[in-house]
Amino acid sequence: MRTIKMNASGRVQGVGFRYMTKMVADQIGIGGIVCNQNDGSVYIEANGTEDEIDLFIEKIKKSPSPSGRVDHLDIIDDPNIMIRNKFSVIN
Repeated sequence: MRTIKMNASGRVQGVGFRYMTKMVADQIGIGGIVCNQNDGSVYIEANGTEDEIDLFIEKIKKSPSPSGRVDHLDIIDDPNIMIRNKFSVIN
């Protein structure tokens, strides 16, 4: 099991990015959370197999929202993140 946290910046708020991220996570089988940040970025925690996480990262880099754009994606492996069985949109 791999657990990561990511922070996506660019055109990621007001474009359906969180809900499209959830759709992608559900399709792949990723657990975790996604939420907007006050600085205009989007924070994501995700857990899954190595292959699932790699695929998830690639889809987030390309922006799951057609009208969104990811200019920068910080990715940190963090074994302390809580394992979740489903993916949820917060706030």
